[in-house]
Amino acid sequence: MLKQLLYSISFYFSRLFYITAACIIALFCVAYFFPPLVEIGYIAALCLAMLVVIDFIISFAGKKTLTATRQCSERFSNGDENKVALHITNHRNYKLRLIVIDELPVQFQERNWQRTLTIDGNNTVLIEYTLKPLERGEYGFGIINLLVYSPLGMLVRHIKTGAPQTVAVYPSFMQMRRYQLLAVTNQLQEGGSRPLRKIGQSLEFEQIRDYVAGDDYRNINWQATARKNSLMMNTFMDERSQQIVCLIDKGRTMKMPFEGMTLLDYAINATLVLSNIVLLKQDKAGLLTFSKHIDQYVPADKKSTQISLLLETLYRQQTSFTDADFEALYTTVRYRIKQRSLLILFTNFESMYGLERQLPFLKQLAGHHALLVVFFENTELFELQQQPAVTLEEVYNKAIANKFALEKKQMVKELQKHGIMALLTAPQKLTANTINRYLEIKARQVV
Repeated sequence: MLKQLLYSISFYFSRLFYITAACIIALFCVAYFFPPLVEIGYIAALCLAMLVVIDFIISFAGKKTLTATRQCSERFSNGDENKVALHITNHRNYKLRLIVIDELPVQFQERNWQRTLTIDGNNTVLIEYTLKPLERGEYGFGIINLLVYSPLGMLVRHIKTGAPQTVAVYPSFMQMRRYQLLAVTNQLQEGGSRPLRKIGQSLEFEQIRDYVAGDDYRNINWQATARKNSLMMNTFMDERSQQIVCLIDKGRTMKMPFEGMTLLDYAINATLVLSNIVLLKQDKAGLLTFSKHIDQYVPADKKSTQISLLLETLYRQQTSFTDADFEALYTTVRYRIKQRSLLILFTNFESMYGLERQLPFLKQLAGHHALLVVFFENTELFELQQQPAVTLEEVYNKAIANKFALEKKQMVKELQKHGIMALLTAPQKLTANTINRYLEIKARQVV
């Protein structure tokens, strides 16, 4: 019982106390030359001690002074701003001034997080802040530390409250919900997607309806027209149940970071959002991840639990420091994916040589399926290209940056030359550009 009491008594002397004590010490120093000041110094020291004792009694009297609780979601969305709320309650009848220090997960490396506030008696204050995780995994919050100033300002009481909490950072489900809302309301262009003109006409029959001025005469159903004695039209809808499989390269090239997030995390976020759009369009969404070996395979389906299965699978993916085996990818795709599908391959090529090594396997994949290769621009090189070059070193760096940027564009042409669709995009625009290309491919009925 005594140990618990001593453990609960945690306090520090405030800055006011040290300033007052320094003044008293200075007074004693001056009293060395003026002896009558010694008595004043003793009286001041006694008063300071009495103030400290009174402050201590007031601060630690009673059972409760302040309590705090943390409220946040059990899951955080990777790459997005996630809200955290602290509810701090003052159980005393008088106003308290305090500093709040929340122990954030170590992944954020935020060592100076604190808030200073004043709470009226018997009142509760809400503190809200946001955190933006940049990698998936488990994040552990610690306790909430409250540094409470005593009424007389001589002491600072340290109160440890709140419970440690662990949250899981998942692929960007916030982004998925945002695009889902746009898709449901047919406003995808507001999220960066553009409306596309369809080429050709779907052959999947929907219904027969009455003729409306402006309808295409080629869609008249003459048998139904004869029976009804009025023009009847065949209507068609987009072909459904097409298989869309995202292939994610987890090799060393996907470890490259941009704005704190790896290319793998950008690809995972885009895959989750795209898969949700695919399911909303009544197509089947699947997933295959690979590096040196084939890792996870989720067969394409459109069941109600598919997006949850994809979310859990994507959450567990990690990069490796080996080169990806595209030959194993081709073998697995040929063996497991029998129906002609749209394969969206998220990878990265930093040189033409790297592309040429994998090109034979990409050509074989494109021979059996519609293949879209998505790889990334180096946005840091783009910034380097825009900077004026003055010194010889800057000229050299700018020339190298131009060379790499040109080589990326040559990769796109090389893939297109072999009948492979290619998308070169900045990591920050990956999701919108990938959705654009999927909608374009669907409109053109490539699969």
